[in-house]
Amino acid sequence: MHSMSPPEAPLRDASPQGGMARPGTARRRARPYLLWGAAGFAYAFLYLPLVIVVVYSFNDSKLNAEWVGFTLDWYRKLADNNEMLQAAANSLLIAFVASLVSTVLGTMAGIAMFRYRTRLLPILVLTPIAIPEILMGVSLLIFFVLLDFTLGLVSVALAHIAFCIGFVAIVVRARLAGMDESLVEAARDLGATPLQAFRLITLPLIMPGVIAGALMAFTLSIDDFVITFFTAGAGTVTLPLQIYSMIKIAVTPEVNAVSTLLMLLTLLLIVIASKISPSLLRASQENTE
Repeated sequence: MHSMSPPEAPLRDASPQGGMARPGTARRRARPYLLWGAAGFAYAFLYLPLVIVVVYSFNDSKLNAEWVGFTLDWYRKLADNNEMLQAAANSLLIAFVASLVSTVLGTMAGIAMFRYRTRLLPILVLTPIAIPEILMGVSLLIFFVLLDFTLGLVSVALAHIAFCIGFVAIVVRARLAGMDESLVEAARDLGATPLQAFRLITLPLIMPGVIAGALMAFTLSIDDFVITFFTAGAGTVTLPLQIYSMIKIAVTPEVNAVSTLLMLLTLLLIVIASKISPSLLRASQENTE
């Protein structure tokens, strides 16, 4: 009789415990590193160009080809550039008016979307956000031409109000969703009129969302280029349009300097808005989904 050979010992991994090797263990261990690597590459692709713009705004050279040395001269020249200062003043004025009007109208739209759950109202309010900006700019230009409306600062402000209302409405509606409606009902039971209940109860509770929406509208308005390009008309220059006219010749450190300042202002307003209303970014993500 032939003796039976003993069964082969099971493979064990190299761990100190000497446990059984499981299929796919190495892949599962490598997966977090792959995810971190992909995330790092994506964030580098997004933010590395911005870092380069900021760094080269301090470059002591008229060209961005190589680093020569550190200087603040480009910021000093920027402060003496009257055309740039006028463009910045126009942008700030338009952004202030657009954010003020769109905050009032967007707050009313957000309250209406929360209280009246109709399908048509959200479509009407949020469509300007969903459609491409170039389509929005062309349609507004045709609309102003049909009305024989002179293009200028007023037309740009009206155009910015049109697309900022939806963003304010999203933030206000998100704030209302987290509000306790029983407080309003209690105020009504105690004899408060609808206007008094809104002024004394609803408005203070949603005020962080209103302020966050106003800051978001201001940021979107001061950064806008496409819609402004179509509705500005001849002789009206905003900061994005001025930057565009400067980079037609060359991207000088002066362009980097003004881009850096605009970037810092935008980031500051977004941070303030997110601190005031933490649901701001989450509401925007839910709307896009």
